[in-house]
Amino acid sequence: MNDSQAGSAGTPAAQRGSAGAAGSPWSPLRYSTFRMLWIATVASNVGTWMNDVGASWLMTSLDPDPLMVALVQAAGSLPMFLFALPSGVLADIVDRRKYLIFAQLWTLAVATTLGVLALTGLVNAHVLLLAAFLLSTGAAMSSPPFQAIVPDLVDKADLPPAIALNSLGINISRAIGPALGGLILSFSGPAVVFLLNALSVLGVTLVLYRWKAEPARRNLPPEHFLSAVRAGLRYVEAAPLLRVVLVRAVAFFLFGSAGWALLPLVARRELGLGPGGYGLLLASIGLGAVGGALVLPKLRGRVSADRMVVLASLLFALSLLALAYVRHFWLLAAALLFAGLAWIAVLSTLNVAAQRSAAGWVKARALAAYLTVFFGAMTAGSALWGKTAALLGIPAALMLAAAGLALACTAALRWRLGISPELDLAPSGFLHPGELDVAHDRGPVMICVEYEVAPEDAAAFGKAVQEMRRIRRRGGALSWGVYEDLAAPGRFIETFLVESWLEHLRQHERHTMNDKLIQTRVHSFHRGAAPPVVRHLAAPDGS
Repeated sequence: MNDSQAGSAGTPAAQRGSAGAAGSPWSPLRYSTFRMLWIATVASNVGTWMNDVGASWLMTSLDPDPLMVALVQAAGSLPMFLFALPSGVLADIVDRRKYLIFAQLWTLAVATTLGVLALTGLVNAHVLLLAAFLLSTGAAMSSPPFQAIVPDLVDKADLPPAIALNSLGINISRAIGPALGGLILSFSGPAVVFLLNALSVLGVTLVLYRWKAEPARRNLPPEHFLSAVRAGLRYVEAAPLLRVVLVRAVAFFLFGSAGWALLPLVARRELGLGPGGYGLLLASIGLGAVGGALVLPKLRGRVSADRMVVLASLLFALSLLALAYVRHFWLLAAALLFAGLAWIAVLSTLNVAAQRSAAGWVKARALAAYLTVFFGAMTAGSALWGKTAALLGIPAALMLAAAGLALACTAALRWRLGISPELDLAPSGFLHPGELDVAHDRGPVMICVEYEVAPEDAAAFGKAVQEMRRIRRRGGALSWGVYEDLAAPGRFIETFLVESWLEHLRQHERHTMNDKLIQTRVHSFHRGAAPPVVRHLAAPDGS
């Protein structure tokens, strides 16, 4: 479901509040399902952060080598890199609610098993890494559909504050979970922490079970998995803003991952802290992020997305330097408040950009591509900085990461976010060529659009029609081209190829209002008495 239909179609009327408060920071909490899911997710994330503290701290006892400690972070990031895109594809073609429930049950089973193994003393370094990997696999399954259902729970005007509230919830849990986890770890050991994480999953599962989501209305059969993957990748290739988001994500998270990977070692080796002190340092990051989430709505009206990401990146780089050299607990905790503020500023800005750059039919896949790049950079960065710390020492690794992060800010010079609130990705209602009775599997199919253009407009038309390449490719075209008839100057033929007639019908369903605006601009150059002639050519049967 796309943004323009969110709330009115995806959320029953009884779950929606007064439209008058739309757009305020707290307005999404008027929607009962969003509110209950938000509360349950905060509780679940508290359990996740408790589990992360327990796992990272336990590894410093099982194997204190910097690389092994950093691999806990890497093992928690790798599944998002490997499985987020397939999960996003599934979230676009199956029932998202049922898929999310399955992901929660997976997490519950893994967390419970880890807790039982810890109780019986059977957890070693390799078991701990495997458990971190499997738990993150559950997160990889649930993250794309969780992000994609937000437009189903709130109206379009409430989408940005809903995304901000989700970020706030994550960081509230980040402020509570590590400190609580460190406290429980000090008194009860890691097994209790792992079992409490399992218990925290139940609330989300219950809310999802009770949520009566309206089924998606489909005029065409569901996509097959592999063709859906290809369609998602073609969309990413033909969506300039989304590609910019991916580049900027790599530029930040590859270097920013050093802070998360090496913080346990700084706490234990450099500061001589116990699990409670480590939890408090993580809580400082969470508190900073909560404060950042509260002030970001006001800042967004004054600071561009590009400037926001650059300033936050530089602030996080300074926090990495503090992590490298400050050895006074409370001074470091104060510095980490700014790390949390910078982290949430980058994360929420890129998340909003990714949400707005994706049409409804491919939203989960587009967000999965963002998560794949995000966690791929986190995985590679964690391993890189862990190995660097083992070779050069922890302060040197953090200093190099800070320098790299500052240098990566230059990416804004070429890859500008340029988030436009006017980008309308709602379906345009483009009519299907329904008068043609063609079997769905007939193909490949070539579509030809014939334009008559005045000679003085040929150059301007040639430039404008290039935008059609992105439209056709985003919709599923395998190839695209435009040609001028040498025997009739001013007659241009646009051609694009799709793999079947069914895929061409899907192109019509995927056509957005923004696509329609571009198409109208291109058609304005047409000088014929009738609209441009469209021909559909299919390969002969049996070819």
